[in-house]
Amino acid sequence: MSGGQERPLRADAARNRARLLDIATEVFTTRGVGVPTEEIARAAGVGVGTLFRHFPTKEALLEAVMVLRLKTIAALTERLAAEAEPAEAFFACFRLVIDQSAGKNEFAQALTAAGVDVHASLREPSEEIQARLAELLAGAQQAGAVRPELGLPELIALLVGTSTTMEQLSTDPAARERVFEVLFDGLRPR
Repeated sequence: MSGGQERPLRADAARNRARLLDIATEVFTTRGVGVPTEEIARAAGVGVGTLFRHFPTKEALLEAVMVLRLKTIAALTERLAAEAEPAEAFFACFRLVIDQSAGKNEFAQALTAAGVDVHASLREPSEEIQARLAELLAGAQQAGAVRPELGLPELIALLVGTSTTMEQLSTDPAARERVFEVLFDGLRPR
């Protein structure tokens, strides 16, 4: 981004950008980051030039997809916290983060290999999610639904580990559900 103010996108350009991000998210998540940008442009119904006007490199597109995914998680987490009881919100958020993490490691590896500082580019949405997780954890603990000794660092470690585990079980929904049951049982107070 430049130091000056950016002009807002025209309505059609904004729609194209949003459609490209939606399609890229779907394609990269289901087929991997190796899918050519031309296929993403074609699936979005735009020319490759339009894609590159919005995202000058494939890495810029991957980065934008990751930022969008994290912002979506943050918004959904905020909504859960507002609409559900603390325990329900906490456990639903845990599932949400895991379900939304599909392909995240592959994205991060591709960006790192291209020289992108993933932690720096995702810092803001990651911090927002961590703040929401801390609030949900505190609420669930106050409600007596989650072990009081569990801290945010342990919760994040569990989320990262569970995300990796679930990638191994992606084709077995029953096994995924058993993992959630075991984890949730372990998170509840004794």
